[in-house]
Amino acid sequence: MPHPSSSPRVAILAVTVSLALTASLTATAAAAPSIPGDSLAATTAPGRYIVSLAKDPIATYDGDVNGLEATRPEVGRKVDVRSAPARRYQQYLTEQQDQVAARVGAEATRHYSVSFNGFVTFLTTKQARDLQRTAGVVSVVKDTLRKATSDQNSVDYLRLSGKSGVWRSLGGVPKSGRGVVVGVLDSGIWPESKSFAGPALGTTPPTSSDPFRPYRVGAKIAMKKSDGTTFSGACEAGQQFTAADCNAKLITARYFSEGFEATVPEKDRRDFLSPRDGSGHGSHTASTAAGNNGVAASVDGIQFGKISGVAPAAKIAAYKVLWEGATPQQSGGLISDIVAGIDAAVSDGVDVLNYSIGGSPESEHFDPVQLAFLSAASAGIFVSASAGNRGPDPSTLDNTSPWVTTVGASTIAPYEGTVVLGNGQNYAGISTTVRSAVGPKSLVTATAVKNSAVTEAAASLCGPNTLDPTKVSGKIVVCDRGVVDRVAKSAEVKRAGGVGMVLVNLTPNTLDGDIHSVPTVHLNPPASLAVKSYAATAGATATLQPGNLTSVKTPYPQVAEFSSRGPSTASNGDLLKPDLTAPGVSILAAVAPPSNNSRNFDLYSGTSMAAPHVAGLAALYLGKGVHPKWSPMKIKSALMTTARNTKTASGGANTDPFSQGAGEVRPTRMFNPGLVYRSSDRDWLRYLEGLGFDTETGLKAKDPSDFNASSIAIGHLLGSQTVTRKVTAVKPGLYRARVSVPGITTRVSPSILNFTAAGQTKTFTVSFSRRSAPFDEAATGFLTWFGANTSVRSPIAVTPRAVAAPEVVAGSGAAGSVTYQVVPGVNGSFPIRPYGLSAGTSETDSLAVGTQAEYETTIAANTKAAQFSVKSASPAADLDLYVFRLEGASATLVARSTSTAADESVLLAAPAAGTYVGVVDNFANAPGLDSTSFTYRSATVRAGDTAGSFAVTPTSPTARAGSPITVKASWSGIAADAYHLGFVEYLDGSGTVVTIN
Repeated sequence: MPHPSSSPRVAILAVTVSLALTASLTATAAAAPSIPGDSLAATTAPGRYIVSLAKDPIATYDGDVNGLEATRPEVGRKVDVRSAPARRYQQYLTEQQDQVAARVGAEATRHYSVSFNGFVTFLTTKQARDLQRTAGVVSVVKDTLRKATSDQNSVDYLRLSGKSGVWRSLGGVPKSGRGVVVGVLDSGIWPESKSFAGPALGTTPPTSSDPFRPYRVGAKIAMKKSDGTTFSGACEAGQQFTAADCNAKLITARYFSEGFEATVPEKDRRDFLSPRDGSGHGSHTASTAAGNNGVAASVDGIQFGKISGVAPAAKIAAYKVLWEGATPQQSGGLISDIVAGIDAAVSDGVDVLNYSIGGSPESEHFDPVQLAFLSAASAGIFVSASAGNRGPDPSTLDNTSPWVTTVGASTIAPYEGTVVLGNGQNYAGISTTVRSAVGPKSLVTATAVKNSAVTEAAASLCGPNTLDPTKVSGKIVVCDRGVVDRVAKSAEVKRAGGVGMVLVNLTPNTLDGDIHSVPTVHLNPPASLAVKSYAATAGATATLQPGNLTSVKTPYPQVAEFSSRGPSTASNGDLLKPDLTAPGVSILAAVAPPSNNSRNFDLYSGTSMAAPHVAGLAALYLGKGVHPKWSPMKIKSALMTTARNTKTASGGANTDPFSQGAGEVRPTRMFNPGLVYRSSDRDWLRYLEGLGFDTETGLKAKDPSDFNASSIAIGHLLGSQTVTRKVTAVKPGLYRARVSVPGITTRVSPSILNFTAAGQTKTFTVSFSRRSAPFDEAATGFLTWFGANTSVRSPIAVTPRAVAAPEVVAGSGAAGSVTYQVVPGVNGSFPIRPYGLSAGTSETDSLAVGTQAEYETTIAANTKAAQFSVKSASPAADLDLYVFRLEGASATLVARSTSTAADESVLLAAPAAGTYVGVVDNFANAPGLDSTSFTYRSATVRAGDTAGSFAVTPTSPTARAGSPITVKASWSGIAADAYHLGFVEYLDGSGTVVTIN
């Protein structure tokens, strides 16, 4: 199993955590402004940790321990945790885990062995760092919270239903997902929902006429599956939940609360300690993926017709790992509980896992959850994961490991309403509550009808008790979006006697189909601003009409504005994510009534809603009579290569792979992929090796861009690069390649592939050379194979770079030189310019464990680079370094270096001007010492710095893209032991820092 290499974990310019200056650290030296203590608490405080070990878990164990047989399932089979070899190996892993914990005086409180080899334990800061240094330990991760990532009928829109729909082609609704179990890692389930209704479970095994009927075996629930294996789950009793709440549709319901109960005091828990859904999120995702077909859905008296899950014949296994606390900070899922849920789902034998959960920033590939998913996918389980809801900013994704399918959210036909103004202008927006005409009525701004006791700013938001009933009665009120919950605004309008609301976004934002207390239309600029301006005029009137009465129709599908975007930072841009999109805006599905205003169904939006659509499509693929033994990556490939472009706001084709991935899923095409891109756990581990992680498997590293994904990404294109792919024929025939990436010269070799039989695999390469594409901007396009009456399309994103050079090189002495290589991405003139030298500052100090020292540095405008470092007097100690930027009353963590080594260093390229504070934290002393002495250094370099003499050669070489240039940096005229900094700049403004002494 993978773990990070021994190189320092330096997150340069990647962390932007804003913190209020409300507390101070213990400082033993340096007169600098105090940095808030909670800024370091997450990485240094004692607490619950998840410890990952290197040995394979049961799902991927190949038998390399003497005397213990392999437990890894054969291709097309699921892991058998009840076999004698699995039980023996599980005992072995548990013993190993206990021994590792005992080495630092700790005790394992929870063991994992099926999809993840590790344990949960309480550790002091010293114990945590000692374990990080222990052989065989992959990672030691703080147990932190993860959050849910929250045609007008999505199954109709995806053409699943109807006479020519996908379900009909599979033999009808009763066979769509038949013999498949969809596991849902979420907030639990509301078993009384009609979406989960089913016959009571009996104890009689199924017959040949009904082979996939689930039945009880003692306390277990068993079901033979389409792939020939048997699912074995359980219905766990708890608060307001009994074993009888499971049925022939909901065949497993389990909950994992150890982390939640250990972290959140009982008085702050707002949930059922049982599989019962405490928020509605889990019921919504489960019913979207595999809820019953033909369920009549109404919300607050509004009839929405009949709804269905994507795979209505599939069974549901609910694994509750998300919990509701008294505050948002106490709500979510602890990593330890999530991993326990994955472990159980793999052990039970699910076929598909839906994971509508995420974290921020992007999870590393060696995160315990991602490692557990690696084993799940290796065991044949398809994992659909939400991409996150932090769009439209770039690099906001989560769940980007290659072995999961990362799903963004796209729109479906919107529920719309029109605001017809008295001046003759019509504006269409989102509305689920304007079912018949409202008006004409007086149209007023909220500030014009405010309660005299509140400010205009507060009234404009339509918060509770801000409006005056004597002024509002019978009117339509314009309310600004923000601060107050959207549905609370319409509740205030209703309280004050209003008959309608126009909810206005003052700046572009999402439009949400909420169920409001009064008929409401939600508008974006410029429509929102026009309506608000008109409402402020005397005698303004409006009528709210159902539907879009304007000449401008809303294009769909569009990528939702909230849907997180790439590129992925975990892969350095060498793996394209998200993989694809699916409907995720205003999705109607089952919820938990107590936490949803007594509603049985509701409209939710989020990538959380998109992921279960893909999970359901995977279940259709694995159903009886389709492809029950296909691997997760073959299904993923089929979904991606048959996807279609989403649309822009103007209705044009959206070809941005960082927003849509391969495009939106197209179920009517997905069963005819022609060719598929396959990969296995060996490929995933080689990919990790290529990223610099030591997987302790002895596998050879693979360039991440060469990973056999159904997409192509190159994060750093230096002139030219060739990538390799393999495709396997599902449908034999002659396939011809077509590729286009504007600004990039591309070539496919061979460009024709001839498959004479299904199952044949062939290799091809694609070469990329920059022609006119700008540097540091992704050039995008598609590679498509045409043949056998189908097409196989892959998205491409390559980012040309002008140069690749080391961030820092070091030398010593009063005079000397250092040589290194840079790789240009251009041909022709390549100017190289030196700056400096600049004298740095040094301070010596000493710290006890758990204490910190702060040092202030002022960085001037136009600074080329800044360096902060700490060198310990004891190589066996462990110091950490954090760098903050002060901004008024807050501090932002801009960089940190927190390796297990004694020394740390942070480098900032072209830092913004301002006041910075370096914080040295003593994580651990050397054995036998009560404190650790160290030297703290900082330096900046900018144009005009001339300490000593500093020069480079060559200064203007002729470059050939991709061919290295040897650079020599020389200095003289400084004291032999004086710390100085120089900077070597290249044609694109980037550079290499030269550290001297």
